[in-house]
Amino acid sequence: MEQPLSPLPRIMLEPLVRAALLEDLGRAGDLTTDAIVPVGLKAKTALVARQQGVVAGLDLARLAFELIDPQISVRIERRDGADVAPGDVIATIAGPAAGILTAERTALNFLCHLSGVASATASIVAAVRDYKATIVCTRKTTPGLRSVEKYAVRAGGGGNHRFGLDDAVLIKDNHVAIAGGVAEALRRARAGVGHLVKIELEVDTLDQLGEALEQGVDAVLLDNMSPETLAKAVALVAGRAVTEASGRITPASAPPVAASGVDLISIGWLTHSAAVLDIGLDFKS
Repeated sequence: MEQPLSPLPRIMLEPLVRAALLEDLGRAGDLTTDAIVPVGLKAKTALVARQQGVVAGLDLARLAFELIDPQISVRIERRDGADVAPGDVIATIAGPAAGILTAERTALNFLCHLSGVASATASIVAAVRDYKATIVCTRKTTPGLRSVEKYAVRAGGGGNHRFGLDDAVLIKDNHVAIAGGVAEALRRARAGVGHLVKIELEVDTLDQLGEALEQGVDAVLLDNMSPETLAKAVALVAGRAVTEASGRITPASAPPVAASGVDLISIGWLTHSAAVLDIGLDFKS
């Protein structure tokens, strides 16, 4: 049974939405709406999917409307993580028309972007569903939006890699070069962190992998290896460490990578380059 998607606490989301609203309102507020929309006018609207995909970011969208005008009510029709098709109503919104129009773009910016991340993740997850590999994101996130982009990856059925530099050790090629070798880099890492911190090492070749296994690591990042080499690497590891494949992986290339037997496939473009999901705000006449 799949684990239910836990929402992020409001205290984490509100600063993001407030900053986005303030950026949009600028120094004089919504000039267009203030000039055109009568004070007190009420409206009913709906957030409607215009593409097939997976929804994420509804709590941020709802916050955008509520922070502009607490009288606006948002009723969620399709929860984060739900599949949607063109024409599906994701949420209905009712209340002061001026507030709805003022919050519209900020709400859609969050909702469309995060739904795009969730949809891209779901496409890769579907491509490797016949294998054990878990799709995970990376630290290649939009500055300031890491927590919500990683949440969107979970909404799409993926998992998360490190949230930052402080929750695990990942020794990369430059660390190895500065330390003077794999063994010394691992020695320094072990001496510098506590017993609960996992250590992962990036390797480019099977020789490096062999050295890493001799020294002992919790996980190995198999960087830019062909599916054939990945299969050899998985056989060499033989369950002694978590195996992670990385490097320009697409929906087309993911299945052969997963077929190699790796435990994880990490993909940076899920958060830094996923296309938005087209969602519109439709006013009801």
